[in-house]
Amino acid sequence: MNQQTVIVLDFGGQYNQLIVRRIRDLGVYSELWPYSTPIEKIKETAPVGIIFTGGPNSVFEANSLAVSSQILELGIPILGICYGAQLIAHLAGGKVQTASAREYGKQSITYSPSPLFENIPSDNVCWMSHTDYVAEVPAGYKVIASTKTCPCAAFANADKKIYGVQFHPEVVHTANGLDILKNFLFNVCEAKGDWTPANFVNSMVEQIRAKVGDKKVLCAMSGGVDSAVAATLVYKAVGKQLTCMLVDHGLMRKNEADQVVRVFRDGLGMNLIKIDAEERFLSRLKGVTDPETKRKIIGEEFIRVFEEEGRKIGKVNFLVQGTIYPDVIESGFGDSAVIKSHHNVGGLPSVIDFDEIIEPLRDLFKDEVRRVGFELGLSKEIVMRQPFPGPGLGIRIIGDVTKEKLDILREADAIFREEIAANHLDEEIWQYFAVLTDMRSVGVMGDMRTYDYTLALRAVTSIDAMTADWARIPYPVLERVSNRIVNEVRSINRIVYDITSKPPATIEWE
Repeated sequence: MNQQTVIVLDFGGQYNQLIVRRIRDLGVYSELWPYSTPIEKIKETAPVGIIFTGGPNSVFEANSLAVSSQILELGIPILGICYGAQLIAHLAGGKVQTASAREYGKQSITYSPSPLFENIPSDNVCWMSHTDYVAEVPAGYKVIASTKTCPCAAFANADKKIYGVQFHPEVVHTANGLDILKNFLFNVCEAKGDWTPANFVNSMVEQIRAKVGDKKVLCAMSGGVDSAVAATLVYKAVGKQLTCMLVDHGLMRKNEADQVVRVFRDGLGMNLIKIDAEERFLSRLKGVTDPETKRKIIGEEFIRVFEEEGRKIGKVNFLVQGTIYPDVIESGFGDSAVIKSHHNVGGLPSVIDFDEIIEPLRDLFKDEVRRVGFELGLSKEIVMRQPFPGPGLGIRIIGDVTKEKLDILREADAIFREEIAANHLDEEIWQYFAVLTDMRSVGVMGDMRTYDYTLALRAVTSIDAMTADWARIPYPVLERVSNRIVNEVRSINRIVYDITSKPPATIEWE
C-alpha cells in the first residue's frame, strides 16, 4: 500500500464498518481485517495504527475471539473499543469481570488529561453498550476516564501508545467521538491524512497500468455509478486497451441502455459495445422465484456473455467490475453472515475465461466512489445517479420474472423517479425505486372490479448504504405518484410505501 493505513481488527461488533468509515472520513486510509490475521501480515503491512473493534464475546470465555499478546509489543499505536478495550486489558494482565447489569445507552463521563482527549471538554457524554468491564487495569496502564457506573471507562499506556475505551466513539451518540478518533489518528499515530480522491486515483491508475501492461481489458458496463467510475478509472489508465460491454439483459430501467451508449460511447469516446441479450436472460430466469437463485443466474449469464463477446475481439486478459465495499461485506466477510450474494462477488461462476478480475473500487464505500467520480471529471448526471443493482429489475420483481412484469415495473418506476426529481427531492434521498410484488388484490376502477398487482415504493436516506433510514416523502408527493401510477400503468391497482430502515431490512427487497 502506498498510503498510510490503519488496520481495524474485526471482533464481530455491530459498528465495525462504521469505525472504518469514520477513519477514512478523517483522511486516513483504513481497512477491516479479521481478528485472526497473522501477526506477520500486520508487521509486513506496517500500519500507522491498529484498532480493536467491539464484539459480543467475553474475553475470559474459552471460545472468545482473541489475538496474540505479541501485538501489544509491535510498537504500533493501538486503540481498543468496548470488547477491544477489554481484550487489551486481558492480554496485558489486567482484570475483566462481568457486571451485575448490562450498561447500555448514553452516560455522563469525565475525561482526564490525555493525548486521546485533547481539546475535548472533560465533562461529557458517551455511548455505552457492554456487560463486562475492566475491573483492574494492567501494570503500566492508568485510568483516564470514568462514569458513575464504570470506574474505568478508558485507560492508557502512554509510553506504548496503547489506549482502550469502554464506550463507542464512532457513534454519533458519543459527544466529540469523532474528535477522539481524530486525536488517536493524529496525536497518537501521527498520521498524515493522505487518503484523498486525488491520491486514490493516481495510485490506482499506476497499479492498473502496471498490472495490465499491453494486454486487453474488458469492462462489465451497466451504466450505474459504480461501473461508470470503474470504467473511467481503467480508461484513464489504459485507454483504448479497454473495451466496455453493455449487456442489455432486458432488466434495465426505462431508456437506460440508450442513455449509457449516448454518455459513454458518444460522449466520452470509450469503445463501448451494446449487446441485446434480453431473450437469453429471460429464458434462463423463466419460472425462477428464489432471489438468491435469480442473482446467481444473472451473475453467471453476465460472465458467459462477456466470455463469448470477448472471444470476438481476441484474447482478453482482464475483466473489470464495479464491485464496491458494501457488496463485499453483504456477501460475507470473515465470520459475518451472508446477507445476500452480489453478482459482482458471490454470484460468479467458479471458472471464467479471463486471467484476472480487476475491481478498482472494491475497497470504497459509495460516497467515496462518487468523490472519485468527480475527481475523474465525470458529470453530476453520472456521479449522482441512482444506485442500481447489477441484477437490475430482476430483483425488484418478487417472484418469477417475465417481459410483461418488467414492462409494468419500468413504467411505474419511471413515474416515481420523475416525481421525486420534479419535487426537488432527488438530492436528499439516497435511493428510490419501485418494487413489483407478487401479490394481487381486489380493486375498483371505473365501476369495474380489478384484480391486479400491488406495487411497493422504496425510498431511503443514507451515506454509504451500510445503514439507511426510510425517507419521509411529503404526502402530496406520494399521493401524486400513487395517482399517476394507478392511472397510467396497466395491471397495478394498489400502492404501498415501505417504511422499514436498514437494519433490520436491506435497501433492496431481494
